[in-house]
Amino acid sequence: MPLTDVRTPFLDPKLVSEISTLMSENYDEILKEFNSLVASKETHFQSVTELNYDSGWTTLPLFYNSHRIDDFPYHLAPTTLRILETLPIAGRIAGFNRQKPKTGIPLHSDGNNMWLTLQMCMKATENSASITVGGEKKYYEPKKLLFYDTTFEHETFNDATDEERVVLHVDFWNFLSMTAVEVEIMQYIYQVRENFLAASGFNKVQNMEL
Repeated sequence: MPLTDVRTPFLDPKLVSEISTLMSENYDEILKEFNSLVASKETHFQSVTELNYDSGWTTLPLFYNSHRIDDFPYHLAPTTLRILETLPIAGRIAGFNRQKPKTGIPLHSDGNNMWLTLQMCMKATENSASITVGGEKKYYEPKKLLFYDTTFEHETFNDATDEERVVLHVDFWNFLSMTAVEVEIMQYIYQVRENFLAASGFNKVQNMEL
């Protein structure tokens, strides 16, 4: 579909005030839930793209393609679950992302802005972990929200010596520019795609050790 009219690398999180407020107000509880998920033997961080695999970035998906993950221990993250379910999550990932020290994702573009990305930093060393979108660089810091358009070329780097950078990462349909009908159509298309892949024996995201 054609690009929508949102054409700035970073956007004001206030444009999605409901989810931004919920995330900020519940930061402490979300962090506790993240730590519980990390400690659990029921969850597995994974690389959801080859790019992530090569770049020290791993993901614990809570949602994929707008729906929950089979066999995921949601009882360990009730607040995070409740917040994520307030959004029309896109045909990608919502969950926790970890970036190892001294690693980064190289410059790339996601190619379309049917969706937008919102992140809340859970852990990061001050002035060490950054993301650059469309040539504009911002640093992560705990509780800070970053809202951006991945059609712009972007890259990350965690320059910390010994602390990983962790974010709660949410890809959602660009309802700032898309109509409800357009969102519904895209959800249908992505569901058909996922059903086809599953029937072919290819399940890209599962809660299992890879």
